[in-house]
Amino acid sequence: MVQFDVIIIGGSYAGLSAAMALGRSLRKVLVLDAGDPCNKNAPHSHNFLTRDGEVPGTISTIGLAQVLKYPTVEFQRQEVTSVVRTQSGIFEVATGTAVWQARKILFATGIRDIIPDIPGMQACVGISVIHCPYCHGYEVHSKPTAVLANGDMGFDYARMVFNWTKDLTLLTNGPANLTVENHEKLLSRGVKIEEAEVVEVLHTHGQVSGVRFKDGRELDTEVIYSRNPFVQKSSIPEHLGCEKEENGLLKVDDFQRTTVEGIYAAGDNCYPVRSVAGAVATGNKAGAFINHELIQEDF
Repeated sequence: MVQFDVIIIGGSYAGLSAAMALGRSLRKVLVLDAGDPCNKNAPHSHNFLTRDGEVPGTISTIGLAQVLKYPTVEFQRQEVTSVVRTQSGIFEVATGTAVWQARKILFATGIRDIIPDIPGMQACVGISVIHCPYCHGYEVHSKPTAVLANGDMGFDYARMVFNWTKDLTLLTNGPANLTVENHEKLLSRGVKIEEAEVVEVLHTHGQVSGVRFKDGRELDTEVIYSRNPFVQKSSIPEHLGCEKEENGLLKVDDFQRTTVEGIYAAGDNCYPVRSVAGAVATGNKAGAFINHELIQEDF
């Protein structure tokens, strides 16, 4: 059975960034990726130096080509089905067709958003239903915009988005759960508050044109910000005993180590700022510290 220094599960930005750091450290690395990135619908990626406005898939393609120039790095398009730790402390990683061994494991598996069950919503995610003004806000600034949220989060989200557009409506999708102070603050800045239930997102090929409410009224809007709940895309880390934070992200220390010895995490599965730049940064850091740990064990 082939043994690697590190097996990286997830080959998008965080995984490839870690693979580059490890490849440059002469480590024997296998990257396994299922080919289902969370930003696959997004037409462009922004706020990443040298690649601002690039198609997300193009960044991954360029990254993979650069990583594979390092002869100790291998990549396979396969979905991991299980990871177990043997009595000797070595990890065994299985897909549907093979089993490999590694001394260290890095999970760069990302998260999966739970999209509100509103007709039309799913088709617009990543295109005109967006989550991050730092990633997308500049391209839609000053456009008629809605924020789908309620309570304290709704206030904080609307206050943030207000920086990019003053034509703003807070959709609470039911009775507003705002403090009196926050309610008055939003209204005083010209933010409209709509409490009717949203029953449909109106769009053309993913481009939002408005929302329809349960009472039959419609609101014209070109953008919807929605910060959705999520789950870990892979349940394997939890099965291995990796602890999660209260917000559902994998718990890691400053060196990207999970709570299980020998297992690291990087990217959206453990980092709250969802961006290409953030994923690359955590992947690079994870790769460096995994190599550092291997050096200490071997010297």
